Amino acid sequence: MRIISGKFKGRRIIAPKNLPVRPTTDLSKESLFNILNHQFTFRELRVLDLFSGTGNISYEFASRGAEPIVSVDTDYGCVNFIKKTAQQFEMDITPIKSDVYKFLERTKTKYDIIFADPPYDFTQDQFEKIVKMVFEHELLEDDGMLIIEHSPHTKMDDLEHFSSNRKYGSSIFSFFEYEQEESDDEEDYEEDDFDNEEE
Repeated sequence: MRIISGKFKGRRIIAPKNLPVRPTTDLSKESLFNILNHQFTFRELRVLDLFSGTGNISYEFASRGAEPIVSVDTDYGCVNFIKKTAQQFEMDITPIKSDVYKFLERTKTKYDIIFADPPYDFTQDQFEKIVKMVFEHELLEDDGMLIIEHSPHTKMDDLEHFSSNRKYGSSIFSFFEYEQEESDDEEDYEEDDFDNEEE
């Protein structure tokens, strides 16, 4: 895997071949971070990386200045690899071995971004449970975002808090956010724009 941007731009990280993972491709990852770059200032973002695998997404956030980052996975090998890599690059990443649903049940921390990359063969209910738990337990900041990577076989656009999705090859990123109310100033500005266009 390659870190695309930030402090460690261009650095390649080689994960053991025996890890039970399906890493996000560099192309998909680059497209995702191009989207996030227009919405967030990465420095000091609090990030939760669920089903973190090799830590691919965590490293990218860390390279761009996000901290602290929590990476959750059930596999000892993945957790140990992330721990070793984070120490090597002096990244503020805390790997945690845990079932993701149990972690979401007990954590009290709010995050700016929560990224989840479950196995593509998860059931629809398993995917939906992630969204439900994140919002029921209020784990996002008011302007935060939940991102779930999934295959085209999983449909998430009819779920509550869904905002948009993007497809890259065989992967889809679905975005979930709290609804943001427009201020009176913003509404007036839009009306003025409309009037000007008519003129």
